[in-house]
Amino acid sequence: MPYTLVSFHAHPDDEALLTGGTLARAAAEGHRVVLVVATTGGAGSASREVLARGPLAHQRQAELERSAQLLGCARVVWLGYQDSGMPAAPSAAAPAAFAAPAAFAAADAGEAALRLAEILRAERADALTIYDPAGGYGHPDHVRVHQVGVRAARLAGTTVVLEATLDRGVLRRALRIVSRLPGVPAGFDPARVAGMYTPREALTHRVDVRRHARTKRAALAAHASQASADAGSGLRLLTVLLRLPYPVFRWALGTEWYVEHGRAPGQPLLDDIFASLTR
Repeated sequence: MPYTLVSFHAHPDDEALLTGGTLARAAAEGHRVVLVVATTGGAGSASREVLARGPLAHQRQAELERSAQLLGCARVVWLGYQDSGMPAAPSAAAPAAFAAPAAFAAADAGEAALRLAEILRAERADALTIYDPAGGYGHPDHVRVHQVGVRAARLAGTTVVLEATLDRGVLRRALRIVSRLPGVPAGFDPARVAGMYTPREALTHRVDVRRHARTKRAALAAHASQASADAGSGLRLLTVLLRLPYPVFRWALGTEWYVEHGRAPGQPLLDDIFASLTR
């Protein structure tokens, strides 16, 4: 039975990094896949050459449309908020401030949830992907995706809500391998992810997307602006991933991880994001 999956993301390229294989697999299996993106990623970084071509937000929109096409998405919806950027760590005395008044992280969560709920109802969504409560690595827009997504699913009655995340232990092992490759900057130190994403014991799904690894890689490559960097600025994450030999890429990114709301963690982890519906 075909289902409708709505995948909610903060910026262009997030869809490919965390859920690209899942979206490609769902589409290939005959399900309807709808991609909802909160911002155009205009606060992202890029090389001077890329910025000289025109507004970064416009370039990233076009890149995401190409990525969505490769992944088999039937529809892309932009919510139109501004990218909040990644501010310095706030304190009690100086909370995070966002330069853009329309920044997604500063937007009214209730209003954004109503907008997303309208899409869920219109699509008769069976499942929704969001991020974990900490937004994986703490980006304020990713945290907002979690908050808005939870509220929208409740409003729309979408019963299956899946937090896209990473297995923290697997991530550390992968970074140990990647950090040994020539030319990889010190920023890929495995110790940096000690408190990020999700420990294995809290996960519910381990989705095998190795058959769709080439599609996922192509979707990542579509976000060319985010693989650009000026001389001396160090390698970007996307650059490192796209430089991996394909067998290493398939091993490192051939599994995608989720926590399903209302489902107790257990072993073995589920491979089917629609398992609760088919049951």
